[in-house]
Amino acid sequence: MAGRGTVKAHGGFNAKNDAEVLYKAMKGLGTDEDAILQLLTARSNAQRQEIKAAYKTLHGNDLVDDLKSELGGKFESLIVALMTPPIMYDVTSLRDSIKGAGTDEKVLIEILASRLPNEVNQIKSLYKQEHNDDLEEDVTGDTGGNFRRMLVVLLQVRICICKCTSNQALLAAGEQKYGTDEGQFITILGNRSNAHLRRVFDEYRKISGYEIEESIQRETSGTLQEVLLAVVKCARGVPGYFAESLYNAMKGSGTDDQKLIRIMVSRSEVDMMDIRAEFRKRFATSLHKTIQGDTSGDYRKALLLLCGGDDA
Repeated sequence: MAGRGTVKAHGGFNAKNDAEVLYKAMKGLGTDEDAILQLLTARSNAQRQEIKAAYKTLHGNDLVDDLKSELGGKFESLIVALMTPPIMYDVTSLRDSIKGAGTDEKVLIEILASRLPNEVNQIKSLYKQEHNDDLEEDVTGDTGGNFRRMLVVLLQVRICICKCTSNQALLAAGEQKYGTDEGQFITILGNRSNAHLRRVFDEYRKISGYEIEESIQRETSGTLQEVLLAVVKCARGVPGYFAESLYNAMKGSGTDDQKLIRIMVSRSEVDMMDIRAEFRKRFATSLHKTIQGDTSGDYRKALLLLCGGDDA
């Protein structure tokens, strides 16, 4: 997946020069939002951390605090997200989804279903370091039933138990059983590598005549169904999962800006090129055009720069 992001490290990078550009954009009357967004969307996250350190050295202020005091609304949220290291951004998103008023299950599902095993380990470790709490305990304390069981499985490092019986086990747990053995769905979908799961899905279709998604939709419901479907979609292809998530964030009346920001920022250096390609393939329009029609102002400008181009 290397090199499939739209945001790359800037050649000829100079953290001090960039810190000065940002300082000048914020001091005095009025703020030069355009200078801020053009610079920050053209630097990698690692480079943004260097700029932050240089800014502190040169001006004695925290760059993120200064940005927050100068900006507002969705644009501010997007810029603050860009300034947050990726694993820390996941930790903050998870913490907010658990500790806010009510639990945001969709955030838990999106992050835990789509991240690589080593990323999940880093998230757990940083969560503990930052909050002195155990992520698994916080998740289990805030969720229940089979949904909780599946999230706990996803928080363990996934292993590939390559037993060719997985497809039969799924069939026996769902389509062939009166009532559903959700435990089998959880065990198999939560503990296999994506490559193994794709083979299981192919075999499952041959044996049952159904796609695994159809069976999950028939045999389960609620948040368990949502997390199982997310795992299946990510196993089939993470860019496709995020293309669909972005489409859902913007379709209909009202935009889910939190989701839009979270995905555009977290995937901009990873696989945004592939997400754009999947979006075009699935929805007969480009991600660029959809963002353009659904957002406005500096917020829109920054999102379009992260998108990196139009596939019309």
